Amino acid sequence: MNNSNKPRVIKDYEKLDEAIQEQLKLNYPYGFDRHLITFKNIEGKFVSALPFETDDRHYLIRMSKALAQEIIEEDDDYDEDGNLKEDVKEEYSERHDDDSAHDLSDDLENDSDDDYD
Repeated sequence: MNNSNKPRVIKDYEKLDEAIQEQLKLNYPYGFDRHLITFKNIEGKFVSALPFETDDRHYLIRMSKALAQEIIEEDDDYDEDGNLKEDVKEEYSERHDDDSAHDLSDDLENDSDDDYD
């Protein structure tokens, strides 16, 4: 996955394809808020986002710490401690264990991405 030619995309969590959301949960099974980074956007304002990489894209998923916590609290895939439930982890792992065979770019054809290069 060390390909610097990958498109770089900034997106809101709610606008992500369900398959990407599931992979994100697998990548961050204990919540998002501890993994947020801060950067200057194109307008020179500091924003926070969750970094995530697929085989074909680098993502920065826009969210504040409060939103990151709210997403986890309201998501039934996470338990009351903010951890991804084991049965959900197993289901998503089985679904996405061979993502190299599944070209995510097909899922993203009609995305309205904000490039961050």
